[in-house]
Amino acid sequence: MFILRSLFYLFGIAGIAQLVSLEGYRALALAQYSEHSLTEYMQDVMALLSCILFFYASRLDDKLHIVSVLLAALLGMMFVRESDALLDQYVFDGAWQVIVLLILACVVTFLRGKLSKAYASLTEYSLQASAGVFLAGFVTLLAFSRLMGRSSFWQSVMGDSYIRVVKNIVEEGIETFGYSLVLISAVELVLACLKRKKYSLAATPRFFSPEQKNTSCC
Repeated sequence: MFILRSLFYLFGIAGIAQLVSLEGYRALALAQYSEHSLTEYMQDVMALLSCILFFYASRLDDKLHIVSVLLAALLGMMFVRESDALLDQYVFDGAWQVIVLLILACVVTFLRGKLSKAYASLTEYSLQASAGVFLAGFVTLLAFSRLMGRSSFWQSVMGDSYIRVVKNIVEEGIETFGYSLVLISAVELVLACLKRKKYSLAATPRFFSPEQKNTSCC
């Protein structure tokens, strides 16, 4: 099963990389990798899917409930942030900030009186394989992609030959890879929760034989 999942993730990442390069192959020198590109839409979809999967995981395991809800809320806020252009256009300017603040307020309300349980849930999550993958994806998203996407760096390297789209391709490509890792971590958490639930149900006796009932009554 592990080998099959590894191959699935391998081909999945390869497919995503191919989709990132698709705009360049199709638009050639006109490629912009802007907020309305296929790459950005993939990031939106992966953020939304991760949010849904983390929330689903929260329904499967009591020990991981709190941390799963927090991860779902985090990915929900990231999805809203990635959709800022659409929200500004079709809702109102600055709509994404309002929605993010509302989600944050819900998180604070959810955590009220549950800090000790939240710590225990976070500790339990740290033991899961999903935690390491999520951390790698999160660091890639918030740190590595931003640092590699600095205009000053690319202007220094390319000088008078600076082309903004090159910077955009590198930054958005790395960011998409980070979202891919986060999505993989969400999938892994759901699979782990399903496995834990299966073992928990298997360990719970569902019925007693007549002899066992008589013994238990004595």
